[in-house]
Amino acid sequence: MGKINEPLTIKSVTFRNRIGMSPMCQYSSENGFANHWHLVHYGARAIGGVGLVMVEATAVSPEGRITPYDLGIWKAEQISGLKEITDFIHEHGGVAGIQIAHAGRKASHNSPSKGGKQLSINEGGWQTIGPSALAFDSSENPPTGMTLSDISLVIEQFRNAAKRALEAGFKVVEIHGAHGYLIHEFLSPVSNKRTDHYGDSFENRSRLLLEIVDAVNEVWPEEYPLFVRLSVSDWVESGWDLSESLKLTEILKEKGVDLIDCSSGGNVATAHIPVAPGYQVPFAEAIRENGIMTAAVGMITTKEQVSEILETGKADMVFLARELLRNPYFALKAVENANWPVQYLRAK
Repeated sequence: MGKINEPLTIKSVTFRNRIGMSPMCQYSSENGFANHWHLVHYGARAIGGVGLVMVEATAVSPEGRITPYDLGIWKAEQISGLKEITDFIHEHGGVAGIQIAHAGRKASHNSPSKGGKQLSINEGGWQTIGPSALAFDSSENPPTGMTLSDISLVIEQFRNAAKRALEAGFKVVEIHGAHGYLIHEFLSPVSNKRTDHYGDSFENRSRLLLEIVDAVNEVWPEEYPLFVRLSVSDWVESGWDLSESLKLTEILKEKGVDLIDCSSGGNVATAHIPVAPGYQVPFAEAIRENGIMTAAVGMITTKEQVSEILETGKADMVFLARELLRNPYFALKAVENANWPVQYLRAK
């Protein structure tokens, strides 16, 4: 039958197939609230047969947004709009997941459709924070280096976000530790120049993520999956790399993390990334060989690619991004005996 057609069970949650929707920011919120766009956007992928519908990077604080238009989960009032989305996804056979995130020094930018440049305070932006006062790009203002109190607050914000995610009906939480955002900034020696117990050594640079995992585990049920997204490599010699990712994932597995969502890059503006179909799949394969489930992502656009990755054991799930923007119904065509909505059976 082929693994692309097989369900996957992680803890108490069963995904109807091994295709997931990769979290992709929509930049369509006002004050962090979900709206009709989000309901229709995510609902369409559930109708389209995707096994896991992962909601975009959702900020754990207002300062943690990439843009003023990011989705948020920093207050109770935001739960009801998200609950409407999770209810719809589950009604149509998908599993609703959410990626909780803090953008760190890459916060306070305009949306890509408006140029994506960093916003000054006068333009509606805000002062960013990071492990060290180092800007991502020479054209941007540097973040404020975080105090220990700042770090404790961020850990608590992730904890509270996970608690609200549960109240909103999500069955998967993914901690965003990739793409040059706050957690990745701590992991990488390129952006983390601290000399305290959150910097310098691998153990210290990993500390923030591990403390966030511990905090999330305090409120996230043991029977529900916990994912972590990592940039497995900075794609520069002096940066975070596969060897450190392998060490880290061993620890994450011990802490109850179920799956590593294997991405790369995003923390070094000058990195040369060899983007090509499936270019990140070897990262998922290497980490899976370390004894933890993985998802492969990046330039995966066809049923044949998905099948090859799964059949050869390179990953346990495949997350599609832009292909699902182009074609919300990819899974209905790719998966044999997919459960088409009765409203669409005449088109089968």
